[in-house]
Amino acid sequence: MSHIPSPIESENADFGVAEIRANLQKLERRDLWVWGNAVVVILALAAAVFSLSANVVGKKTFLGLDYSFALRVLVTLVLVFTAQMVIQHLSFRKLQAELAEQQIQAEVFRRLAMFDPLTGLYNRRFAEQRLKAEISRSQRRGHPLIVVLADLNDFKQINDAYGHQAGDTVLKEFAKRLNRATRGSDLAARWGGDEFMMLLADCEPVQLPNILARLEDFSVEVQGRELPVSPAIGWKSYEAGDELTDLIEGADRMLYSNKGSTKKQADAETASVAETAFRTR
Repeated sequence: MSHIPSPIESENADFGVAEIRANLQKLERRDLWVWGNAVVVILALAAAVFSLSANVVGKKTFLGLDYSFALRVLVTLVLVFTAQMVIQHLSFRKLQAELAEQQIQAEVFRRLAMFDPLTGLYNRRFAEQRLKAEISRSQRRGHPLIVVLADLNDFKQINDAYGHQAGDTVLKEFAKRLNRATRGSDLAARWGGDEFMMLLADCEPVQLPNILARLEDFSVEVQGRELPVSPAIGWKSYEAGDELTDLIEGADRMLYSNKGSTKKQADAETASVAETAFRTR
């Protein structure tokens, strides 16, 4: 089965996240190295102070220097070095905080580039890139590939009757069902508006009914009412020589062919509920 890349694996959508993480790790290792060396130097200077004290008992000079002056020099060196290490450590921490903030921003941009913010599904841009890659794979190795398009019957009527918040609730619920219908090698995306796409890699047409059965009609509770939702679905299986537009247009034609029949079944109930909503508003 093909592997849907994670955001970090997708070079085109990385936005420097991996580089920022690597820089953070390098900075942390350098900080530890500096502090390790600082401890060694401070201990050495402290040992020198104690050694000096032991060697000059009863003496006023040490190596030609006044004892008290030499001691003050060593203590000053210890304090200055310690202060320098603290300042350097604080600088490292500040830089780490800046890099962490950059990482958060990069993650936000990465998600915006790959995911639909409302449903959490992949967006059309990423889905098209992945579909092109899967088509190339099918061309080279002959692996089966199916593209499924779906939209929601009377979605505009739902928005008009209940408002956009209710429409968003319907979209998110269908997105959950779409995600549950996919396998590990598949991809679910919001194609735009109330249109969705499923990329089914390594999927034979005989397997399709079991997958589509998970996308049957459902209902969503909106403003205290059970609102029926009916998806219209079309699909196209990859054939030798097909390009992205061939698969999308083929699935789209089947969708609108099926939409006529499913729409007739859903229209009466949806229209009735919508009319009631208008009257009670």
